[in-house]
Amino acid sequence: MTMLDQAHADMQSGGDAERLRFYERFADAELFLLLAHEADGTRIVPRVFPLEDGPVVLVFDTEERLAAFADGADYAAMSGRSLAGLLAGRKLGLGLNLGIAPSSFLMEPGGVDWLADMLQGTPDEAETKIVEVGTPVGLPEALLSAIDAKLAGLSGLARYAWLAAVRYQGNRLGHMLVFTDPVPGAEPALAQAVREALVFSAIDAGELDVTFLKASDPMAARLAKVALRFDLPEPEAPSGPAVPGSNPDRPPKLR
Repeated sequence: MTMLDQAHADMQSGGDAERLRFYERFADAELFLLLAHEADGTRIVPRVFPLEDGPVVLVFDTEERLAAFADGADYAAMSGRSLAGLLAGRKLGLGLNLGIAPSSFLMEPGGVDWLADMLQGTPDEAETKIVEVGTPVGLPEALLSAIDAKLAGLSGLARYAWLAAVRYQGNRLGHMLVFTDPVPGAEPALAQAVREALVFSAIDAGELDVTFLKASDPMAARLAKVALRFDLPEPEAPSGPAVPGSNPDRPPKLR
């Protein structure tokens, strides 16, 4: 059973929280999009199927499942997040593992547009001096689980993260997630990941601030005494030839 199989099963038996969690897992997952023909550089042409409810493109959450549907077919690998952005506004539905897996699911064009909208917001930036840090209190377990699951997919972008209660200059209270030793340039992706954990948590979580520091910063020692630590996984060494769409620095373009 894959991550999306489990998330789909939870959605089928659950409520709004499980439905949102499925879409979050879909956005985070690596998916394999069936193409009409071989990619031309980074330009791809999805194979479109004219179903009764309208045209759809097909994706699979494993290469084996794609091969079981269309062995030898051309495909592009990308995240569900990238795929939603590419398909938004094109009036195309999206079929996941149709007919071959427990997570068989058809997303209508409106659902694709909704998911793209949910994912395209960006965190606000602000500068406020921290006066005091402490142990996080009162945060829902669902939010902590959402953060933990989200950070598990951010291998190699930072060493770890601290979650702490904070008091800012002016006595404003809140919570902050502090990433330690982030890879240069990874800060926007890390902040966006935290935003998505909040958006898809299905709870009124308020605000969760994000900042970045080096392990040598004196603040890191203060956090180590009171904050909740999340370790990010180490990156895996790449193996095999690159698949069109698998390089996030060269995302595919629909044609």
